[in-house]
Amino acid sequence: MPTKTSRFFAVLLLVIPGWMATYGFLLMKNSVFESFGPPAFPWLKFLGGLILFALGVGFIGGWIFYRDRKRNYVAPRFKEKKKQLR
Repeated sequence: MPTKTSRFFAVLLLVIPGWMATYGFLLMKNSVFESFGPPAFPWLKFLGGLILFALGVGFIGGWIFYRDRKRNYVAPRFKEKKKQLR
């Protein structure tokens, strides 16, 4: 049975990318709403938010896909290919 500290670190491993994705979404949202005021669009802020959002969502999505593949919950086309002996 895992110890409490290992479970804590496992939760942190999922919470940190979630925070990254949330902060990236907020950066993108704020840059879009800031573009209504001055004529210049804050591209650097928007791209930084997009990168943070993509990394966070990609990590969490990959973790869920890996877990589901391990537990055999995925469709047949996503299952691991068995090695053929020749």
